[in-house]
Amino acid sequence: MQEYVKLSLVEDNGIVGKRSDAYHGRSASIVGSRLGNRADRARYWPAILISMIVVPMIVVLGFYAAIPAQAAGPATVNLGTAGNFVILAQTGISTTGTTNIWGDIGVSPISATAITGFGLVMDASGTFSTSTLVTGSVYAADYTEPTPTMLTTAVGDMQTAYTDAAGRAADVNELGAGDITSITITPAVYKWSTGVSIAAAGVTISGAAGDFWIFQIAQDLTVADGAIVTLSGGALASHIFWQVAGQTTLGTTAVMKGVILCQTAIAFNTGATLEGRALAQTAVTLDSNTIYTPDTVIPEFSLLLVPLVGMMLVVAIVSKVRNQKK
Repeated sequence: MQEYVKLSLVEDNGIVGKRSDAYHGRSASIVGSRLGNRADRARYWPAILISMIVVPMIVVLGFYAAIPAQAAGPATVNLGTAGNFVILAQTGISTTGTTNIWGDIGVSPISATAITGFGLVMDASGTFSTSTLVTGSVYAADYTEPTPTMLTTAVGDMQTAYTDAAGRAADVNELGAGDITSITITPAVYKWSTGVSIAAAGVTISGAAGDFWIFQIAQDLTVADGAIVTLSGGALASHIFWQVAGQTTLGTTAVMKGVILCQTAIAFNTGATLEGRALAQTAVTLDSNTIYTPDTVIPEFSLLLVPLVGMMLVVAIVSKVRNQKK
């Protein structure tokens, strides 16, 4: 059967004849447009369905992926305002050689004369000093208020943090008989009645970004020359607390990670590096060292992957729909 299309005639005044299809709302142009729209919708439906089903699933998965796993190990040690300092000491901070420090340093109750080797330049405010060796500010108990009060609070918070860390119930006792070289250490509270040493082979601290470690050391902590404390699995230096009753000594070119809460002195030998904080209830001595504040929490790539793939898929779907409209 031969198909045909009825065409309507339009009078000069623009009025459509009453007997035509166009009079009843069925002009050739309108009918063609509607048929085209139906065909377009038929092509759009797969993309629309994918968007309605897949995109919400991706969003949900993205939220779940972004939720950190339950933390392992102890609760964190609250440093209070002591956490504002990369180095805080009660009897002095000294350096030789070219030391580089990122973060604020301070001494209290001792005066600024106990900060040596830094070439301090007093700020006009009188509340802090600067040094070419320090990317941050230098504070001392004899500076203008509110610095003395601020330092007194910080030192008190440091001592409180030390007591807190020392008082936690131990999960593991006498690991490695005090020699933790080459051991992979998982989140927990570790306690030793002796000193602890790390030889040149180093040690690995392994765990997720939300995990914590506390090391309770009754005597000295000694990190050998060239020893490296390695973090794996997302472990953060800011979540590692070394509570040391004796002296802490970092050997030449040693690489240390974590917050050192030391009841006596912290000694850095030539070229040693610390990612963390050196908080000493006596003095801190430096020799051409690099010391910087601990990590900032950055989401792991795996936590970003699902939302990223989802966004790419959404863009692809939208692009496909737009192309079909052309």
